Amino acid sequence: MHFSRIHIAPRLGLAFAAMVLLSVFLGLFSLRQMSHLQAQTRVVVESNLPAVLLLGDYRRSIDMLRRLEAQMLLETTPADQALYHGTFDKTVAKLAELNRTYVEPTLIGSPAELALANAFKQDLATYVAGAMRIRNAAQDATQRAALMRYSVDDTRNMYLKASADLDKVVQFNVEGAKDASSLALQILNSGRNWLTATMLAAGALAALLAIVIVRSIVPPLNRAIDAARQVADGNLAVELHADGRDEVSRLLGALAHMRDNLARITSDVRRNAESVATASVQIAQGNSDLSSRTEQQAAALQQTAASMEQLGATVRQNADSARQANQLALSASGIASRGGEVVGEVVETMKGINEASRRIGDIIGVIDSIAFQTNILALNAAVEAARAGEQGRGFAVVASEVRSLARRSAEAAKEIKSLIGNSVDRVEQGTALVDKAGATMDEVVLSIRRVTDIVAEISAASSEQSEGVAQVENAVSQMDHATQQNAALVEESAAAAGSLRTQADQLVQAMSFFRTGSGVALSPRAEPLAQLAAPAAALPVPAVPALQASTPKALAPAVAPGQPRAGSRLPAKPALRASAPAAAAKPARADDDWESF
Repeated sequence: MHFSRIHIAPRLGLAFAAMVLLSVFLGLFSLRQMSHLQAQTRVVVESNLPAVLLLGDYRRSIDMLRRLEAQMLLETTPADQALYHGTFDKTVAKLAELNRTYVEPTLIGSPAELALANAFKQDLATYVAGAMRIRNAAQDATQRAALMRYSVDDTRNMYLKASADLDKVVQFNVEGAKDASSLALQILNSGRNWLTATMLAAGALAALLAIVIVRSIVPPLNRAIDAARQVADGNLAVELHADGRDEVSRLLGALAHMRDNLARITSDVRRNAESVATASVQIAQGNSDLSSRTEQQAAALQQTAASMEQLGATVRQNADSARQANQLALSASGIASRGGEVVGEVVETMKGINEASRRIGDIIGVIDSIAFQTNILALNAAVEAARAGEQGRGFAVVASEVRSLARRSAEAAKEIKSLIGNSVDRVEQGTALVDKAGATMDEVVLSIRRVTDIVAEISAASSEQSEGVAQVENAVSQMDHATQQNAALVEESAAAAGSLRTQADQLVQAMSFFRTGSGVALSPRAEPLAQLAAPAAALPVPAVPALQASTPKALAPAVAPGQPRAGSRLPAKPALRASAPAAAAKPARADDDWESF
């Protein structure tokens, strides 16, 4: 049987499956033998041993009844008789309990034992009945002699017969325990022999499977290891044969495929190394062109940085002026607000004066009314004085004076009322004018606030413009720094191109280590790489783009709203690294590879 046609996993699986089946067989056989042993042990523990213990209780109880017979017949005192009667009743109750316990199938496990147990229980019942007869008549002295003869002759025979039956039951259980122990010993010996034979067979089968599997795996692996060592030593002509379909055969096939690919790759690497040498010369020429362009760009960036500094100073000055104007506008707004508040207070004062004038007018009206009533009273007094004649002449004079005073008071009140009315009219006119002045002040305050808001917006815009110019300055500074780094990178690239040319020579030398299928080692090319520099030197150098055309493109992203600020790193180095493969891929048009600068 060719095991190499079977995979390693099925082989190992079959071997382990065989061992598992043997282990399962051993386990099942052991479980079967253990179950038999457990059954025999259960017979002894659950049937024979408890039955023997219970039969011992029977023996002690029967003997107790026999002793109580003699004691009840010999003792005559009532106290002793009562004591013995109580002990007798307890013993009889215990025997009844034992009869209820010793039944099938808990303690009686076979029909033969059941027959012996039934015979014993029947004889025991007969003896207990005879002993109960003695117990009931033991206190009667007239029957004591007859009871003694009955105890010696009849109950003694009953006791002996029950004891003999009990001995038979005990002997039956003892013999059953011995039989179970003997059977358990036979099962143990048989199981030990079977287990020994099975383990020996399992060991032999395991050794056989191990030898077969090792012989089917190890030799092909040794061949694969030897082939890998020869490939590591540079021999790509090693012979590898894979006959089977297992993993080791697949490994040998993979090694053969690896050997073929290595032979092809070594040839390709040598050709690519020569191409790398050619490309390194072209890269050196391109780096020279890039260096001159980078210098021009650095000069333009320096001029742009100086212009941006001047622009930044102008914008900062405008921002300062806007902030001062904003402060003046805020001050004027505060003054106008306070003026509006003063006008409001004047309006409130004029309203108070108007109210006071109205109250004075009311008071003058009251005075006029009082003068009118006084005049009427004086008139009435004059009439009464005239009626009185000579006696009322003096009173008439007083009444006439009072009328004169009342008339003068009324005239003065009318004049004051007229003046107060004119004053109230003027106060109302002044209040209206003050209201108009307050409204005008409110409009002035609103206008000043609008001016303040506009000046604040101008100040904020100037601040943002100043920040934008500062960011543009930062961007230009970073571009200048990136340009300087690009110049250093160009120098490093030139050095790297020289190193790359040297490493290409070394790579060609290293490829000579491998031997192909023809047995001939790969030899390095002898042509000097200096000859490859001539075509690269003849490459046209592109003109530097105009500074005025490129500068706005560079500054536009820095100041455009919504775009990222110029504080981030400029992509100078990634652009250079991305353009290097293009130079290697198209050596005939090196000027197109660096057009991004």
